[in-house]
Amino acid sequence: MHIPDGYLSPATCAALYAGSVPFWHVALRRVKKAMNSRQVPLLSLFAAFSFVIMMFNLPLPGGTTGHATAIGLATVVIGPWAAMLAVSVALIVQALFFGDGGVTAIGANCFNMAIAGSLVAYAVYRLIAGRSALASPRRVVAAGLAGYVAINVSAFLAAVEFGIQPLLYHDATGAPLYCPYPLSIAIPAMMIGHLTVAGLAELAVSAGVVAFLQRSDLSLLRSTAGKVIDAAEPPPPLAARPLRALWAGLAALMVLTPLGILAAGSAWGEWMASDYANPAVRRQIAAASFDHAAPALPPQGLQRLSSVWTAPFARYAPPYVRGAAFGYILSAMFGAGLIVLACLMLGHFTRGAARAGPEAA
Repeated sequence: MHIPDGYLSPATCAALYAGSVPFWHVALRRVKKAMNSRQVPLLSLFAAFSFVIMMFNLPLPGGTTGHATAIGLATVVIGPWAAMLAVSVALIVQALFFGDGGVTAIGANCFNMAIAGSLVAYAVYRLIAGRSALASPRRVVAAGLAGYVAINVSAFLAAVEFGIQPLLYHDATGAPLYCPYPLSIAIPAMMIGHLTVAGLAELAVSAGVVAFLQRSDLSLLRSTAGKVIDAAEPPPPLAARPLRALWAGLAALMVLTPLGILAAGSAWGEWMASDYANPAVRRQIAAASFDHAAPALPPQGLQRLSSVWTAPFARYAPPYVRGAAFGYILSAMFGAGLIVLACLMLGHFTRGAARAGPEAA
């Protein structure tokens, strides 16, 4: 679901960057009002959690791979606007440092997952949870379904963006310039795996963590709950222990990240330009695309844009580390550290802007 460089035309990328900017602007304004000493760690935690959980690749039907995103979970706990920023930070770090998603496609990937995913997750959660008590099992179900629907909407948007490229951008002979697969292939190829394995993984992550928070710190579920049945009850005291448990869980996931490279194959639509010249990979591409043969050569635009940015730790494999598993763990730690640093800087910026506002007035 991380669209690489070259699969979308420059015009498509520009349009999705332009579509993302207003949401980022509103999200920054909304989060700035709520930014406090507790919000910054939460933003950092869920941005890092989203980054790490996306490193756990799962085998999907057709021989491709997919992963959960934690979009629904982040939305339920910190709200849709903060979740937009958290997941966007994770996606930007993935693209710049690890080549997971293209630099030209950052706007597209953020629009699909961070923006549309967060808004959809929030709508589904509020609709299903209703006014149920914070500790109600209904909220666990609502969180799980919010994550499930959000990841599938994100996958559908990516599939449409892939699939319209051959219609809009081709050479004089009709050969696609960017993604070579039409909507009739892109949509089912993306959706079958996400409606099944990846979507269920997202559901389990969202529901499982929300169930844990119901037992440990209901205050973390209050900000997105709306008017609840037990609203008159005094809120439980803010405790550091549940946050420590969540950080410990994140650390454990980092250690376990090598499990994410056990699944063979690439995600659909994330093949490199050089893969189109590899007979074995070409067979994998065809098998994952309903036996529709891959083009003999990579599309011209894909070939040109695929080298626009070279990530220093491409595919989570630091060049100075021989062992793939150890390199994956180091990448998880380095990426999570970068994300926490970025969120701390974001918190410093927004708090500084909030202080400057009244002074300027």
